[in-house]
Amino acid sequence: MSNSNEAKASRNEYNIAVIPGDGIGVEVTAAALKVMEKVAAKHEVKLNFTELLAGGCAIDKAGEPLPKETLAQCQKSDAVLLGAVGGPKWDNLSGDKRPEQALLGLRGGLGLYANLRPARIYDELKAASPLKDTIIEKGIDLLIVRELTGGIYFGEKGRTTVDGYAAAYDHEVYNEKEISRITRTAFEAARKRRRKVTLVDKANILESSRLWREVVNKIAKDYPDVAIDYLYVDNAAMQLVKNPAQFDVIVTSNMFGDILSDEASMITGSIGMLASASLGEGSLGMYEPIHGSAPDIAGQDLANPLAQILSAAMLFEYSLGMAEAARDIEKAVKSVLGQGYRTGDIWTEGFEKVGTKKMGELVLAEI
Repeated sequence: MSNSNEAKASRNEYNIAVIPGDGIGVEVTAAALKVMEKVAAKHEVKLNFTELLAGGCAIDKAGEPLPKETLAQCQKSDAVLLGAVGGPKWDNLSGDKRPEQALLGLRGGLGLYANLRPARIYDELKAASPLKDTIIEKGIDLLIVRELTGGIYFGEKGRTTVDGYAAAYDHEVYNEKEISRITRTAFEAARKRRRKVTLVDKANILESSRLWREVVNKIAKDYPDVAIDYLYVDNAAMQLVKNPAQFDVIVTSNMFGDILSDEASMITGSIGMLASASLGEGSLGMYEPIHGSAPDIAGQDLANPLAQILSAAMLFEYSLGMAEAARDIEKAVKSVLGQGYRTGDIWTEGFEKVGTKKMGELVLAEI
């Protein structure tokens, strides 16, 4: 898996594939690109951006969610910055033609199997969290490591009839290789944090989860310096709300990770604050906010661009090997929040509400 130590930090020019996508993806990506350009200039690096189609806009213009030329260009790039895809406009299309298929195609085509979703609460945003102060004061700083290329999202699926009634099925399938590589990713990440890994599964019911436990148990022996514990997914969902401070690194399957990371985003204040990195064996990665395309507010200068800006910070760190540049972006975001500026999703009484463009400009000014 890619990390900042393995990336080629000695280069001074990089090619970045940019997929704004649909809805607010266009707006938040525009804000992030300006920040990236300024940070790159500060660190004497040139970024070459190539804008590409994927998602609903690609369906409208090219007739498919992931055009071949988009995937090919991404494969030749050093990193991919993605906005958001999808929207109700395309909800009536068949499953293989929906905008979300672009995400699955990009992950598979780029060999990205590990999704890293950090969830931390900024001191400045504690008022935006729905949790009680007695819970928040313990802190929230966890990393969800989600497997990306296996499980129910990629298993066999279809329609049939059972006893004369329409029926549908989706198969959850995992093999030892898929589980092993994501587990090692989680343990390596934990070594750089607080040295604790929690496996979230449903081993009391699912055979696939029992395989997860077997493989994780085996790999844990290679990391005696990292503590390991296990939670069923329903209990994990409750514990995230009851005592999120207990978690360091959570490793889990594709579907469970998808759900739990959205829950984690809300306890930190807003889904508009959470970045993510999708990584594979090399330095190429895809970076995106975990929020959706939010078509109801698209084009109204209401979206929070901070998750996309923080995703850009992860891009600098993991794919370009520029940790200092990543810290510059993170410090700029924290500074703007400290000055009391908020987009609508994180706004509370007593703070100044700003739009997408203004928030991007404020971060830009702090670089």
